[in-house]
Amino acid sequence: MGIGKSKTDPCPLSLSWGKSHSVDTSQRHHKSDSKKSEEISLRDAAAQSNTAEMPTGDQEGAKGVEEMPEEEAEEEVFLKFVILHAEEDTDEALRVQNLLENDFGIKPGIIFAEMPCGRQHLQNLDDAVNGSAWTILLLTKNFLRDTWCKFQFYTSLMNSVNRRHKYNSVIPMRPLNNPLPRERTPFALRTINALEEESRGFPTQVERIFQDSVYRIQQAIWKETRHTVQRQFIA
Repeated sequence: MGIGKSKTDPCPLSLSWGKSHSVDTSQRHHKSDSKKSEEISLRDAAAQSNTAEMPTGDQEGAKGVEEMPEEEAEEEVFLKFVILHAEEDTDEALRVQNLLENDFGIKPGIIFAEMPCGRQHLQNLDDAVNGSAWTILLLTKNFLRDTWCKFQFYTSLMNSVNRRHKYNSVIPMRPLNNPLPRERTPFALRTINALEEESRGFPTQVERIFQDSVYRIQQAIWKETRHTVQRQFIA
């Protein structure tokens, strides 16, 4: 760091003494290299001095500017949908996700099992519901056996009621495999028209529900909410 490597005479020491020209040349190279090393060291010292004299706030500001591109690259994406499901239905949830994304072009989406690990379930649930336009409840026979699933759908329904832009954002869905019978469906979910995958009108239902205009409205509200929170945090 700031110290150059001195060049040495390629001839052995015993042979150099017999060649005055080689000795003079070596000495000149050595002096020249030493001078360059001193200049480099002085430049490094000056650079370190300038950095040390820079106010702490300016140094942090400079670091912030350098780190800005990474933060922008990691900006979160507002999802089209999230699928809430029982733990035993992870494979079925993945199948439905692929169906909506690949066959109907509704993407990006995510299933709850793919939410970040190491975080509290409540935080993941809040991010999933508020970070997507639609919340799909995968109604299988396993869904009501899981107390956590019951909490998920009650929380999602309350969120859709309390937040105006989330109205009609909760979509119950009976998949092809192991669907929950209608008579066993909780009353709160019976009031909502469910997606029936086995129905012939399923494609029409999907097109009517997942409209880009609704997604863009929710996305704009989501961005504005995030910006407001960020401004309050900075202030």
